[in-house]
Amino acid sequence: MRRRDFINLFGGVVAAWSGPAHAQRVSKLPTIGFFGTTSASSWTLWTAAFVDRLRELGWVDSRTVTIEYRWADGQYERLPAIAAELVV
Repeated sequence: MRRRDFINLFGGVVAAWSGPAHAQRVSKLPTIGFFGTTSASSWTLWTAAFVDRLRELGWVDSRTVTIEYRWADGQYERLPAIAAELVV
């Protein structure tokens, strides 16, 4: 694995935990935003490992947490817009 891929893996994971606040309804799940610099197909093994590890820790997609995926498809200039989209 190249160093850049390794850094992108961990640097590309953006966790935006939206825990329940006093004015919010408790039914809203926390959201994890995951964005990669390439395509989804090139990250299949990584995203599967990520979801498996979350499951081991008790976080199940669509039950206890929502995972939102975004892909730059090699267009690095899109990264700021993708990150902003996940934060909103």
